[in-house]
Amino acid sequence: MTDRGRPLKRSIVLAGHRTSLSLEQAFWDSLAEFARADGVSINRLLTKIDEARTSNLSSAARVYVLERLRREAGRALTPSAGSASPPGSA
Repeated sequence: MTDRGRPLKRSIVLAGHRTSLSLEQAFWDSLAEFARADGVSINRLLTKIDEARTSNLSSAARVYVLERLRREAGRALTPSAGSASPPGSA
């Protein structure tokens, strides 16, 4: 069994340059899901994160995952347009 809390180092390519990145498996899994949903490679998604970051890449990737999950959870919890209002709301 793999320790999902232990960082895994992977080789990646950012804007044509090889480097490595250490993240826990849960973050690698989320990045892979997001990349697939966006129709891009993990390298392309990480390049986008790299271009916008103000901290180290590992931290920026973790924050990206957290913020995207929060946005998606908020969207899932927000009533859709045209849906009935919850009981007791006016």
